[in-house]
Amino acid sequence: ETQKGLHEAMMKMSPAMMQGMMAKDADVAWICAMIPHHRGAVEMARAGLKGADNAESKKLAEETIKAQQQEIAKLTVWVEQHAKRESQNEATGSTAPRQ
Repeated sequence: ETQKGLHEAMMKMSPAMMQGMMAKDADVAWICAMIPHHRGAVEMARAGLKGADNAESKKLAEETIKAQQQEIAKLTVWVEQHAKRESQNEATGSTAPRQ
């Protein structure tokens, strides 16, 4: 069951990462790719928890879930702020520098 969950997480993560990489702005692209990468890590840790019988492995999975969820939140806020700016610049033809 664990291996199946790991595989499913990878299959779900890869296309989403590839889609994220398509943003024209390099900063937005890498962050859009990282969000599904971190989501995949959460799903993989959850799959690991289902089959884990080692206390240290379980603790590592729980720590991974917590840390990755925090990273997802930070990345999501960043991309929401910067992707809007990128879209506005494209719509207006502005070449204003990114912050």
